[in-house]
Amino acid sequence: MSETVPAPQTPQPRTVAPETDAPRSNRVLREILRGSVVTSFLALVVALLIGGVLIAVTDEEVRAAAGYLFARPGDTVAAIGNAVYGGYEALFRGAIYNSRADDLLTGLRPLTNTLGNAAPLIAAGLGVALAFRVGMFNIGAQGQILFGAAFSALLTFRLDLPIGLQLPLTLVAGIVGGAIWAGIAGLLKARTGAHEVILTIMLNYIAVYLVDWMVSTAGVLQKAGSNQPISEATPVSGRFPDLFGPQFPNLDVGFLVVIVATVFVWWLMERSSLGLRMRAVGENPHAARAAGISVPRIYVYAMLFAGGLAGLAAMNQVQGAVTSGFDSHIDAGFGFDAITVALLGRSRAWGTFVAGILFGALKAGSYTMQASEGIPVDIVLVVQALVVLFVAAPPLIRTMFFLPKDESEKSARARARAARKAVA
Repeated sequence: MSETVPAPQTPQPRTVAPETDAPRSNRVLREILRGSVVTSFLALVVALLIGGVLIAVTDEEVRAAAGYLFARPGDTVAAIGNAVYGGYEALFRGAIYNSRADDLLTGLRPLTNTLGNAAPLIAAGLGVALAFRVGMFNIGAQGQILFGAAFSALLTFRLDLPIGLQLPLTLVAGIVGGAIWAGIAGLLKARTGAHEVILTIMLNYIAVYLVDWMVSTAGVLQKAGSNQPISEATPVSGRFPDLFGPQFPNLDVGFLVVIVATVFVWWLMERSSLGLRMRAVGENPHAARAAGISVPRIYVYAMLFAGGLAGLAAMNQVQGAVTSGFDSHIDAGFGFDAITVALLGRSRAWGTFVAGILFGALKAGSYTMQASEGIPVDIVLVVQALVVLFVAAPPLIRTMFFLPKDESEKSARARARAARKAVA
């Protein structure tokens, strides 16, 4: 009697419970861990850790102790700890609070220095971030800052008006000057399709040499009675008043103007109908055009706003930090640092605001690190670059810290697995 052989059974795929069946608290936690805030914070942590390694490697005491590492390893460990702690303690002391100060107000002066350094970074970063949201890579903040400063000086420095008129007129002229310079790139892109990267790079060079000529030519912007390439000093009535008095000279009313600008950019991009059209163009200009949106006009609007914000950064310099006269270096590198700030802030208004304060703190604290610990300022620049590197690679941060993957990463991994199975 023959035995009946059962037919082979096809293995059934395992059913995975959908993510919506998970407890609500788990879903909320998963979304938080996937979010940009957590990845940006962890990117900063990793950058500071690598910065600590660089501080230790460049420290003379660490190198000396490493010479007899195997004989007395404790000395090397202690030297590394002292170097890293001393460096970051100096950074905190120069950027947030000086615990060695004689009184509370003097101890808080580093915080005001941080906010003062952050003001032009935030303003220029907002301009770059706004252009990013519209799908434009604006790297012309340097030229927009320079032309904004020169335009304001040409129109307002010789007016000699009372402060109630001179200060806002000087401020508005700088904003308009920056908008004009960026508007040239926006108009050329809208009319001819030229790429904004090439346009803004060339306009940067033109602005540098144009301002060089202006401040070197008598009767244009050069300081009267001087043969040096420098402009007239900012009129006293056109300078931002100190926010908390002369004891905190690096923090002035310009920081309040930057806060107002941040609120405006947030409202413009998140709450206004124009911002909706801008975001639509940034997501997909072809779909936006099909929906009846004038894409060329949006490009011009975006560059006008971006240039105006860069002009505000120029005015934070001319009316606040550098009032004795300026030259073609008035941007102080803010034009390119603004790109970093906008990237770290994820091109959002308040994210850019926080990123600007962070970079202002790094700049303020770097001088104390160098003065008290002998740590090169370049170490802080490396930390800034590492922050951007890790912020630009969220999957790397999620992998390093075993964070939940987002949907795009999951779908990419699923497609990769399917492709490998198809090949096999």
